[in-house]
Amino acid sequence: MLGTLATTDDGRYALRFERRYAHPPEKVWRAITEAEHLRAWFPAVVDFDLRPGATLRFLPTAEQVRRYGMTEDQAATGEITRVDPPHLLEYTWDAEVLRWELTADGVGGCRLVFTNVFDNRAMAAPAAAGWHAGLEVVAAQLDEREIDWSPWERADALTGEYVGSID
Repeated sequence: MLGTLATTDDGRYALRFERRYAHPPEKVWRAITEAEHLRAWFPAVVDFDLRPGATLRFLPTAEQVRRYGMTEDQAATGEITRVDPPHLLEYTWDAEVLRWELTADGVGGCRLVFTNVFDNRAMAAPAAAGWHAGLEVVAAQLDEREIDWSPWERADALTGEYVGSID
């Protein structure tokens, strides 16, 4: 279930992931918006103020500080552009757009479509690998499975698969 890459009408790039979960949209919504869930998989420290127009602040995780030499106060900003709990969340992260769409499947589960839009094609494979690994953590959280592996290491392992499939 690799993500796909497309070029947008304005010449940017859109990574798209589709996942099906045996959980209702409300439960998946919590996994993608609540700090206690995000800490395990999201590639930044962020607390959401789920109001359109709200400013977001993204800080590096301890792992980013360790791996990439980022400073703990190296912040990025964004803005909530659309929110319709528990179905749609869209926000910016610097120049990127992240869009989360949740649709009930009629049998107690839901379909998640996540899209990340960005400018630099060179970041496609590593970004795809990172989001893929993060969505695996989301699935484990939802299923209440223990996460005894590093999403960072998993992303490193997936990067090669994405280099071959989307580059």
